[in-house]
Amino acid sequence: MKLNFEHVQAAHCENGVTRNLLKHAGVNFITEPLAFGIGSGLFYIHLPFMKVNGGPAISFRTQPGLIFKRTAKSLDIKIIRKKFSSEEEAQKALDECLQQGQPAGCQVGVYYLTYFPKEYRFHFNAHNLVVFGKEDDNYIISDPIMEYTTTLNSYELNRVRFAKGFLAPKGQLYYPEKAKEITVEQIQRAIKKGIKLNLRDMLHIPGSFAGVSGIAYTGRKIKKWRDKLGIQKAGSYLAQIVRMQEEIGTGGGGFRFLYGAFLQEANQYFHKDELLDISKQFTQAGDQWRNAAVQASGIYKGRITSQADFDVMGDYLIKISEMEKKAFQELSKVKLDA
Repeated sequence: MKLNFEHVQAAHCENGVTRNLLKHAGVNFITEPLAFGIGSGLFYIHLPFMKVNGGPAISFRTQPGLIFKRTAKSLDIKIIRKKFSSEEEAQKALDECLQQGQPAGCQVGVYYLTYFPKEYRFHFNAHNLVVFGKEDDNYIISDPIMEYTTTLNSYELNRVRFAKGFLAPKGQLYYPEKAKEITVEQIQRAIKKGIKLNLRDMLHIPGSFAGVSGIAYTGRKIKKWRDKLGIQKAGSYLAQIVRMQEEIGTGGGGFRFLYGAFLQEANQYFHKDELLDISKQFTQAGDQWRNAAVQASGIYKGRITSQADFDVMGDYLIKISEMEKKAFQELSKVKLDA
């Protein structure tokens, strides 16, 4: 049994799952950048009193599941989301979805995904994929960060659906109901709502840990890590940032490129040249995030380890904070009307 489901590769797992599931439900205009922007996916937070895998607790994205939830809600599409207490119950529910012709999104852990290269497997429980068929004991998988579809047997799929630890997925599955006709006015409202939420998250969260303020906060911290932690541990902290930025989705540069693409697509609905100008600013910020990742990799690989090198790394993030603050402030002034 294999459902008629279109697998399209994406830059980020939840964006891709959102796009592919909504497209299957009849939302023909949806693209990955629109899903990301309507879902207000751009975010940054550095939690100073938490550690993840022994490194700083930093996130470049909203809470897992919110991109799908916000995008569907903004387009007035009802979603079904379920969690389970047992593997048997979760597998039965998934099988019932497939029997009813409904592909299902699943939140899974990365560490035991057998089709991932070993160097990309680590303890991260907020990866997303779609199950859209079953042949004997093998489930047919659309993982949007992979070029081609693949399979997992029931043991392998249950194992990643019930991965333990932080953000444990608990067998979670989700899917949208069939979409009704969506008007241009609805799309415009959804875009405006997505931008409004991102302005809030990046400019107006109190304190110094989140949004553009959080990026500068991390930059200032990095400048102190060499003396405070020692070169080896400071390097491992930077490796953690790069992993969160470039390997768990497209957190740093890639998300900025996506947001720039979202503003370009938003311009097609509002015809505001300011959106194109601001889009370029996010692309430039994305370039700086990629430059920062190169600098960080030089440090944690031991090629550059002086205090000046840590200062350069910190300054990259402080500059990025200023660039993104300016871009979002300009975005807040754009009057979005048709």
